[in-house]
Amino acid sequence: MTHHRPARTYPRRIPLVAGLLVVIAATAALGYQTLTSSSARVALPLTRSGHRHVSGEAVSNTVRPARRHPALPSSLWPAYGQAAVILTGQRRIHAGPNQHPAPIASVAKVMTAYLVLRDHPLRPGEDGPTITLTAADVADTDHRAGQHESVVPVAAGEQLTELQALQALLLPSANNIAEVLARWDAGSTDRFVARMNATARRLGMTDTRYTDPSGYDDATVSTAADQVRIVERAMRLPAFASIVATPSVTLPVAGTVHNTNTLLGHDRFVGVKTGSDNAAGGCFAFRAIRWIDGKRTTITGVVLGQPGDDQVSAGLAAADAMVRRIAGQRSSYQLLTGRPLPPQSPPTGETP
Repeated sequence: MTHHRPARTYPRRIPLVAGLLVVIAATAALGYQTLTSSSARVALPLTRSGHRHVSGEAVSNTVRPARRHPALPSSLWPAYGQAAVILTGQRRIHAGPNQHPAPIASVAKVMTAYLVLRDHPLRPGEDGPTITLTAADVADTDHRAGQHESVVPVAAGEQLTELQALQALLLPSANNIAEVLARWDAGSTDRFVARMNATARRLGMTDTRYTDPSGYDDATVSTAADQVRIVERAMRLPAFASIVATPSVTLPVAGTVHNTNTLLGHDRFVGVKTGSDNAAGGCFAFRAIRWIDGKRTTITGVVLGQPGDDQVSAGLAAADAMVRRIAGQRSSYQLLTGRPLPPQSPPTGETP
């Protein structure tokens, strides 16, 4: 009888072993899929918002295809150049067509000011440490003036506070002060530019390359979508937001200087920085406040490459028209926010 026990029990074990093998195989397959999925996610270069930035578009950090948002109406964007915008409370930057690395002129100074203020924070009412200008700074200024660059007059021995230097950088757009601040902050221009590029990479500005702190060099290139990232980040600093909202200031040697952003104080524009040259065209990084559907809405954007005889005015006009379209067109607002407006509450546009 005993020699029959294996004959009866052994066939029962075959399904058991086979079942175990199936479970093991399934577990291994599931583990491989999980590992593959995890590896795919890690491979994506992420921004702080958990998205990958590719040519101005935000790509969801998942292995499945990201759901495409409705295309914005072509009428929203300028006819020439490139533009991008972000609205209050949103993470996604809405980028118009033709996003490609292009010269950005003095819009590059937004990054310069951001780094200086990050390293040397200013509280409201503070002037910061004093920077003493040298004969070398005067020589550099004269050289730049000879090249018809944007500069402010300086003198050897002149003392500028950090606040005054940033005001000279951002209001009249002084290239010579960009150089002064870069050396003061990092010890040399090269080290400062390296930090500009490192910060751009950290912020997900994948189409950006800085070669100088002022933007005068045509090799300093970016996209409108990339620049929205640094503009939005810089405007979180109260000192930066306060400076770019200032119409004019008085400097020790240069005297009274004025903000090149002539939209400031009109139609609720509150900043931030103009830029222009023959390679870049008219550029403008901007922020405006509008009441849309009864809600206070912050519109932060950048326009690059605007054509015209007066390049600064071309950049300002393109931004102004874009803001008006966003505030005034129901369809644009719906597409930008992803939220339908209540039918009984049409967009109110601007308040008086």
